Amino acid sequence: MKHISSRDNAQFKRLKGLAEDARSRRAEAATLIDGEHLLEAALESDWPLSRLLLQEGMENSPVVRSALAALGKRGLSPEVLVLAPALFKALSPVVTPTGILAEIPLHGPRRETDSTDDVLVLAGVQDAGNLGTLLRTAAAAGCRQAWLDRQCAQAWSPKAMRAGMGAQFRLVIEEGCDLVQRLANCDRQVLATSLADDSVSLYALDLRVPSVWVFGSEGQGVPTDLLALASRKVTIQMPGMIESLNVGAAAAVCLFEQVRQRI
Repeated sequence: MKHISSRDNAQFKRLKGLAEDARSRRAEAATLIDGEHLLEAALESDWPLSRLLLQEGMENSPVVRSALAALGKRGLSPEVLVLAPALFKALSPVVTPTGILAEIPLHGPRRETDSTDDVLVLAGVQDAGNLGTLLRTAAAAGCRQAWLDRQCAQAWSPKAMRAGMGAQFRLVIEEGCDLVQRLANCDRQVLATSLADDSVSLYALDLRVPSVWVFGSEGQGVPTDLLALASRKVTIQMPGMIESLNVGAAAAVCLFEQVRQRI
């Protein structure tokens, strides 16, 4: 174990970049995950682990002993860094740090995709928490792919990772996609949520076939160029006096209606 107590330490500065800056994460092709749950999710998905970061005083805690034992069973022996409490808190995305972080590469095991996969498509979802929640919902509903445009928050930011609760390890995520090109050449039905007059009720659709679901930002909704490529525009009937749903809630309703029809 290596101890770090200075903010001027080169490794700490690098880790601070991964914690705070999307450009650093892209340049390094790495990110940080927080807590035992995400560490377990990464290991269960056979995701590589570059190094383990511990808050000083956590070296012999049951959580850390369990994590190191799990890594050992998989033949993994990542570098372990022990940081002074103030430095660890500067890296953690939560108010009350768990005492354990890990650095992982952005690219894990290769996963095959095909034309029978359901796909989550996100356009302009800039809030990392919302984005992580959407990925979590999609993974829970059985989607296998996610296509994100350049205006979306980074799927691998610590905040999005925490909201995703391991979904990033279950999905094949493609960022910076040209969604117009993707949807124009799509061989599955493309469904986009919209309040347009020609939208069809979600509950009138046949969702038993592979589907590509398009959701937009909270304020703007699905862009018009993507709406034009939709097989169907979809609306969720709301008898209450509310104009629209949060994008995360709308996605959950749509995706789990699909699950219900397939049971």
